[in-house]
Amino acid sequence: MARFLSNTIFKGIATFPATRSSKNVVGSFYENWSRYSRTVPSDPDTHEDFRPANKVHGSAVSLKDVVEQDVKENPVMIYMKGVPDFPQCGFSSLAVRVLKHYNIPLSARNILEDPELKSAVKAVSHWPTFPQIFIKGEFIGGSDIILNMHQSGELKEKLKDIATSPKSE
Repeated sequence: MARFLSNTIFKGIATFPATRSSKNVVGSFYENWSRYSRTVPSDPDTHEDFRPANKVHGSAVSLKDVVEQDVKENPVMIYMKGVPDFPQCGFSSLAVRVLKHYNIPLSARNILEDPELKSAVKAVSHWPTFPQIFIKGEFIGGSDIILNMHQSGELKEKLKDIATSPKSE
């Protein structure tokens, strides 16, 4: 009887649709005032003409220029492992939780997608670990520094004019 019930339940669960979306997003996108970066993995069944192209690698723009532009254009920029809705590291998760506490527009790039991006960010900040948080164009540090600033009230002061104004396009 128990085996019959467990098999019935298992078969019922197996017929539910997957919760993970199969939709792939190329490049950067905005969601809830947050900018994320994702890439589409190379699919061997996709013709070369239809695969996403990395415009940065084929252009005169370097990844260091991209990082500098991100930092300049976004009031709060975080280079992290994963994305804010799905951090892939405890330190990145901590930094996102602290920053989301202030209800600010948060822009992010996933450094796990591109090892060259990771190197470019390190070259700009001269900091070896991730996440790396920039506020108003200034490199602040990692999750430990953000947490200390939050606990001392310094982060609230630094973010006060960002939290009240929506992100401009």
